Amino acid sequence: MIREVNVSQLTDVVERLCIEANEHLPSDVKCAIEHCRACEDGEIAQGVLDNIIENYKIADAENVPICQDTGMACVFLEIGQDVHLTGGDLAEAIDEGVRRGYDKGYLRKSVVKDPVRRGNTGDNTPAMLYTEIVPGDQIKVTVGPKGFGSENMSMIRMFKPSAGLQGIKDFILEVVETAGPNPCPPMVVGVGIGGTFDKCALLAKKALMRPLDSENPDPDGEKTFGGRKRKPGGLSRLPGGWTGQRHRKTDPVRSHSARDGLPEPSGERKAPVRESRIPALSERLFTGRPLWMASERSRISGLSVPVLHTCKL
Repeated sequence: MIREVNVSQLTDVVERLCIEANEHLPSDVKCAIEHCRACEDGEIAQGVLDNIIENYKIADAENVPICQDTGMACVFLEIGQDVHLTGGDLAEAIDEGVRRGYDKGYLRKSVVKDPVRRGNTGDNTPAMLYTEIVPGDQIKVTVGPKGFGSENMSMIRMFKPSAGLQGIKDFILEVVETAGPNPCPPMVVGVGIGGTFDKCALLAKKALMRPLDSENPDPDGEKTFGGRKRKPGGLSRLPGGWTGQRHRKTDPVRSHSARDGLPEPSGERKAPVRESRIPALSERLFTGRPLWMASERSRISGLSVPVLHTCKL
């Protein structure tokens, strides 16, 4: 039996989800942040995490955006094959929902009319719309506002079959180290493998939608990724956070310890030392152990923070 759904219902849902996704972190993300705070022993990093926790509590209580960057609306639709959409154009209905949500929620509008000529559209449309036909007569709507500090760090590489699993791992580590602090940590590393150029990028985006406490359903995952299961696991979703690089800077007058910030005597001026932490990063990305991003005088916890809200019709 065919079920009819008016696209105006999708407009209403997208409007609500745009506001909710920008104002409220999902519970699994909050748990991850609070867990990292409990494990953190760096004073500065503790302060950073305390600020993040206080920030999302204020956003929850006062219904205000978690961050000033309210992103480009990425809308994922899983449409049952027994659904008949009526009442207008689907893409226009989704854009109308984004338009209303960003207006009523007082969310920053950052989308431009043309990637070269620029010019703000004024309503954060068009949305990035992804549709998938699935069995059944329901529609699942997921909205994820995507900030471009992280989006701009995305990379893709087409491998020869001879690259194997190690080639994939090496590329992931390369991307994470190259990104450094630019994606605004804490963050998720979403990885897509297989398919065509465009399919692989979409898989990486969809990897961000898995709950942080989910396990890799692949029974061979333990063999593939370091000998034990992880939460979350599998190459399609790496555990949150990363370390990237550690920077040590020396000064002719004094230098600072990366851990305790105590001044130490220093001799002649030396060039900044860039110490790669790829071995530690590799071990932790593929075993699910906590990760750290180290910077001068402090350590900041790395963890996963997707902001996604879902509704079913």
